[in-house]
Amino acid sequence: MASGISIEDAIERADAVPSPLAAVERPVAIEARGVEKTFRIPSHRIDSLKERAVRPFAPVEYRELRALRAVSFDVHKGEFFGIVGRNGSGKSTLLKVLASIYRADAGRVRMAGRVAPFIELGVGLDPELTARENVVLNGVMMGLSQGEARRRLEAVLDFAELQDFRELKLKNYSSGMMVRLAFSVMIQSDANILLIDEVLAVGDAAFQQKCGDAFDKMRVAGRTVVLVTHDMSAVQRHCSRAMLLHDGELRHIGDPEEAARRYLRLNFAQTDAPSQARDQEAMPEMHARLVDAWFEDEAGKRITNLEQGQPIRIRVVVEAREQLPHPVFGFHCTNADGVHVFGLNATLDPNDGEPDPVETGQRVRVTGAIENRLTPGRYFISCLIARHPGDIDLQRLRPLEFVVYGTPQAGVVSMRADVDVVPDGKDPS
Repeated sequence: MASGISIEDAIERADAVPSPLAAVERPVAIEARGVEKTFRIPSHRIDSLKERAVRPFAPVEYRELRALRAVSFDVHKGEFFGIVGRNGSGKSTLLKVLASIYRADAGRVRMAGRVAPFIELGVGLDPELTARENVVLNGVMMGLSQGEARRRLEAVLDFAELQDFRELKLKNYSSGMMVRLAFSVMIQSDANILLIDEVLAVGDAAFQQKCGDAFDKMRVAGRTVVLVTHDMSAVQRHCSRAMLLHDGELRHIGDPEEAARRYLRLNFAQTDAPSQARDQEAMPEMHARLVDAWFEDEAGKRITNLEQGQPIRIRVVVEAREQLPHPVFGFHCTNADGVHVFGLNATLDPNDGEPDPVETGQRVRVTGAIENRLTPGRYFISCLIARHPGDIDLQRLRPLEFVVYGTPQAGVVSMRADVDVVPDGKDPS
């Protein structure tokens, strides 16, 4: 196997990973009930003595931002729990309440175990100290004896791949070096509960893979991890349960696949989208004019993005600038790299054998649903019009741009297959 892990080891590792059902039966490690947090944000700040002198009695006005609204949930011992949501949904605020960095305005939080937060890059690290000094200092702050913190120094620096920079002050570190050191310190601690924010995205691809492997080991070891992230593949890979926050409210808690789908819908699903065929200056009109073109959902509302697997319902309205004896409408789909993905042709439905020609000024509406096997990414569908079959004088209309959203995958299309692997000489059925 390419990963270097035997089948027996893989089975043993899979058996050691707690299932979502097993997590529910375990004791509660984190209990949150009715947690609320509101920030007062000044509408107008007076930052200078001159402004204060000119307006000595001007009141300071505030607006309230409700970051968390009665959020309640449990995280069980040994569970890998994900928190997802759009920017400003309250994820980081909730994590800081759990870490006792913020005090909740209402509700309560109970933690059963020692907590190690990894919330903001550089928090707990002194830029004037070396990596070696910071590792020992942080180990002591996390409850280790000075001797134990020194004994774990080599393991921390090895994981962070910073042995050659152990005596370099952190103020000279890059952001990538800082996040590697901070994460390495955290996983070497004896904390029962780990609170991890999106700062892992700072690391390079190789270190992110290393972190993923470390997460797998944490699950096997039964450590409780709360992960805030925008990476839905990480949620689906690591988390036994996940929670979706939106505008400070709990919208979903349970299956990580469903949490990921709902998160992506909040980000990409749009209705009442404006027409995408307005700027025609780059596409000169020849024998037809594009009046309008759009995509629709199953309810008939205009959308600009599609969920993976959602049919591509396309609508095009064209007006003839001259007589079109037997027009052919072609649709070509390309990805963001210009790679042709698929194409199809459509003609007017015949009326008593032969279709009537489209006269000058007459409009034609083209509607259809296309099976969507596209992997997540950005795509373009162009419409080409010929006056009759075999006509080489094609008119290309402005392409429709859309995004297919879902868990990132390799390739351009997701193919269905029915493949059997059986010993030689044995009937596959």
